[in-house]
Amino acid sequence: MQKTLFFLSLILTFLSCEEIKKTPSEVQNISTSSEIEFAKGFDISYYEGYKVITLKNAWPGAEKEFKYALIENGTVLESPENYDAIVTVPIDEIVVTSTTHIPSLEILEVDKSLIGFPNLDYISSEATRKRIADGQIVELGKNEDINTEVLIEINPDLVVGFAVDGNNKSLNTIKKTGIPIVYNGDWTETTPLGKAEWIKFFAAFYNKEEKATEIFNIIKTEYQKAKKLALQAENSPTVLSGAMYKDVWYLPQGESWAAQFIADANGNYIWKDSKGTGSFSLSLESILDKAERAEIWIGPSYYTNLNQLQEAHAVYKQFDAFKNNQVYSFTNKVGETGGLLYFELAPNRPDIVLKDIIKILHPELLPDYEFYFFDRLE
Repeated sequence: MQKTLFFLSLILTFLSCEEIKKTPSEVQNISTSSEIEFAKGFDISYYEGYKVITLKNAWPGAEKEFKYALIENGTVLESPENYDAIVTVPIDEIVVTSTTHIPSLEILEVDKSLIGFPNLDYISSEATRKRIADGQIVELGKNEDINTEVLIEINPDLVVGFAVDGNNKSLNTIKKTGIPIVYNGDWTETTPLGKAEWIKFFAAFYNKEEKATEIFNIIKTEYQKAKKLALQAENSPTVLSGAMYKDVWYLPQGESWAAQFIADANGNYIWKDSKGTGSFSLSLESILDKAERAEIWIGPSYYTNLNQLQEAHAVYKQFDAFKNNQVYSFTNKVGETGGLLYFELAPNRPDIVLKDIIKILHPELLPDYEFYFFDRLE
């Protein structure tokens, strides 16, 4: 995969008055507000000498909103205690904690600012793996148990973390040292373009908002063009997803990110009417009753070939999609240390994911297209 060419082609082709006391002049000095179209988890407001990111959904069900002030050199904030972090921008060095953060840095061409990451083996990007091999990115242990001594020693300008409930002890410890900590909630978004728009979140710390908007507009345009193309298909194949863990089958809910891709690719996901944005579980009997005749099976857990599927559960052979060799997965596209490319890049490039799924469901619409994330299991 020519990642360098891929990234080059991509480049070519409200502040609450109850929480923050502002003077009248500050109110008048708002120059712009961010144009966030699809992401539901954050906003950016701009003032003279600083900007504020409001994080609205740091984790599912989060009740607290976080406010991060991004200030220019020389800016003195009124009531700094009202912010959860204050960061001088543009930053020079950063630590991120999810592989989904890395593509944003690379596409914005600020990836050389990355100096630390927990569990480096998860990273698939060839460009970032080269920097790891050259000793330019430090191993920080595990996300839930970051090596705080090493992190304090490298002393980044910013740590971008994520949390499932706000009780990450490592991040709380780091915050006490004075290193700014901000949460990133890209993973809580439920729409493909909503996830991709978080490139604007990262851009704000580098003063690269204009570049981020240009990039996102390309992704949005490509996604919408692909969605429109899918409507030209003469049929909507029935689609099964997920697989069994022990005696329970786990699959995406009908309002989830994964289900949205199938709908936008003009597929008929069998559980499209189920409510919820995550995953849910059903008995094998329920799955067989509704999906034994499904035409396509997308995302059968971590299995990399049909033999593995058959050995794991003999019942898989009963599904028409298995019999007809119509099982597709992203598990065979991995980095040199085993990290899955899909988990890293797919949230940032939903346009490519959608084209992959259109190729699966309607190959006649994209006759010359080659899969990027998915493959048919052999």
